[in-house]
Amino acid sequence: MYFQLFFVLVCLCKCNCLNQEDEQEHCDELKRWLESSTVSLEFSKKGFHREVTATVELRPGALSGASVLLLYRWPSGVFVDPYQLASLRDQSNWEILLDSAIDLELPAHKTSGFLTYVFPSNTGPAPSVLQVTIPVHGRYHEPSFAGETFTSVHIEPPELLLRTEKCTDLHRFESRFVLDAPCTVSNSSTCSWVKKTLQQEPSTMGILLPVGDGSATKLICGGTLLVTMICCVTLSKYMLERRII
Repeated sequence: MYFQLFFVLVCLCKCNCLNQEDEQEHCDELKRWLESSTVSLEFSKKGFHREVTATVELRPGALSGASVLLLYRWPSGVFVDPYQLASLRDQSNWEILLDSAIDLELPAHKTSGFLTYVFPSNTGPAPSVLQVTIPVHGRYHEPSFAGETFTSVHIEPPELLLRTEKCTDLHRFESRFVLDAPCTVSNSSTCSWVKKTLQQEPSTMGILLPVGDGSATKLICGGTLLVTMICCVTLSKYMLERRII
């Protein structure tokens, strides 16, 4: 009986060691996959209405059971329209989750930045190249009193996050590269994701948005008031002559 118990314990220890070795190998593969992947960003269209396209080139060879997430950190100078995104849902190969409500009318200096989580909606292994195009809109900015006619809004490339059910011990990764984020677009639970290690500082890209000339404020306000008074006097005189009142 003791021999059988000893045999069972030995088998359990051996299985546990094999599982740990398999998890170690899978976590190492996940780390290599992240390090060799790249993320780039480009803009299209002009003016206040732009399209931001992120291209993710993943390591050749699909990682079994891996989930991909793109984390965007948007500045206060732009916003995304939730209603527009909802209308594009059936035409896109991704789903998006906003971290907060978006006020479409606020100017840039009265709002703050926000986050979006983009989940590729493809099934099966992750593709080697993933492209996500998101329509963004510029917010109105305060007028410039220095004679500037444009302001630049800087946008960083999204952070590439990965997770897999086979790599659960994330203590082997540096804590600054492990983030808690929604598991799926339904936002019903939170999972730990591994962030791509940056070899250098992310290269931000800027879009130019027109701003008003603050030095012309008094002239514009005075001219508007003068035109309004002239129109009121002219209209009042016309109504009195025609005895409309």
